[in-house]
Amino acid sequence: MSSNPYATPRAAVAEEPAGPGEFVPGGQRVPASHGWTWIADAWTLYKAAPFLWIGVLIVFWLMLFASALVPLLGGIAASLLMPVLVAGLLSGCRAIDEGGELKFDQLFDGFRDKAGKLVLVGALSIAAGFVVGIVVVVGVVAVALATGMNADVLTTMGPLVALLLVLVVLALSVPIAAAMWFAPALVFLQDLDPIEAVKASFVGCLRNVVPFLVYGLAGFALAIVATIPIFLGWLVLGPVMAASVYTSYRDIYYRR
Repeated sequence: MSSNPYATPRAAVAEEPAGPGEFVPGGQRVPASHGWTWIADAWTLYKAAPFLWIGVLIVFWLMLFASALVPLLGGIAASLLMPVLVAGLLSGCRAIDEGGELKFDQLFDGFRDKAGKLVLVGALSIAAGFVVGIVVVVGVVAVALATGMNADVLTTMGPLVALLLVLVVLALSVPIAAAMWFAPALVFLQDLDPIEAVKASFVGCLRNVVPFLVYGLAGFALAIVATIPIFLGWLVLGPVMAASVYTSYRDIYYRR
């Protein structure tokens, strides 16, 4: 309260939280060491409610698995559902990050808010996968035509052709993964349109290739450790890696 008796009276209201900072469209470059920091910060979020995190992630995967069992359209249903459920995980991370607590029903926040946009993100991922599939089919047909379907030639060139196709798929899959990595977060937390979110996700990942390499290597090492005790370590690593999507998003797209 002010000690000035002539000051204009003000209502006693709580100060609003500072928030994550200033949003940076397209993301900012961060140091390579932040690839590990994302995991460390995610561990902090996990420690806030470890058992609840495990339960939330189990339901997350069960819902995806159940949607994948839908006759004929299982794969499509799971792809459309994935960004919506990821938004729920992000909602839980945001709640903890802002001083609140994780709640089980936050997993369904993506259904309550921006569901249409999130489903469209899933549709874009399906379209991208379809393009990769077309490239592979065209490649196989081109090889078959070039060899005249000669069995001896196909047998000799088969391993090389298979390796080339794998490399092509990987070369196409990496940029697709980059475009989709932050798209649910940018739609749900920043309210970008799906196309804008996909573009911003790709640019953000492209600007941080080295931190993502560190992140990938650290995640791979932790995955080996988590797998040793009969995969039980994944009960911890799974939620941590899920939360790291939020911590990396916050680090790249917000300037404090």
